[in-house]
Amino acid sequence: MNRDGRLGVGIVGAGRVGPVIGAALGGAGHAIIGITSGSDDDRATGVLPDVPTLEVEEVLRRSELVILAVPHDELPGLVAGLAEIGAWQPGQLVLHTDPGYGTGVLEPAQRAGAIPLAVHPAISFTGTSIDLRQLQASFAAVTAPAPVLPIAQALAVELGCEPVVISEEDRGAYAEAIATASEFSRAIIGQSTSLLRGIGIDNPGGYLSALVQSAVETALREASDPPML
Repeated sequence: MNRDGRLGVGIVGAGRVGPVIGAALGGAGHAIIGITSGSDDDRATGVLPDVPTLEVEEVLRRSELVILAVPHDELPGLVAGLAEIGAWQPGQLVLHTDPGYGTGVLEPAQRAGAIPLAVHPAISFTGTSIDLRQLQASFAAVTAPAPVLPIAQALAVELGCEPVVISEEDRGAYAEAIATASEFSRAIIGQSTSLLRGIGIDNPGGYLSALVQSAVETALREASDPPML
């Protein structure tokens, strides 16, 4: 780490999450040194203009902090594969953004001397600059070994989030909670808009917007209230 706390950050994963995480850290003063090619390079370029596209090994070679923003089922193999070719560096920070894993999935990198961090911002990423505003009002699940937990918390804060520590053994339940909120919300809204469209309402999403937002805000407020004794 540089003496002023600024890091050279590399992004592995150019889907909806990686470029936004890079842009947020870049806005906090870190240097984004490169990003791998991904599912939508044009969108990634729009969020991270002038950041070079590099091979994953080159991203790791240049980076003090590596962000792994890849699909859930690809993360274990990626980490292990990079360990097999000796790509991880001692003292290098490696942070993944998957809700379902703690730092155990990063063990191959940790054995090579890298420092494992798990930080999941609790938003639904669109892969656009809109997400940067959403991060400013969000929480982030943070899991890391105790000696480096403050680093993970500080990075969450630099993303704009309020960090909440989640233990390694609780990451599965945490991921289930996130999936339930996300998937059920989409399914219910999809069903409602389909019914409205079926009776001739041309803009069912717009029609439901205020209703859904107020209903969700009420439910969240009630869920946050202390239990009645």
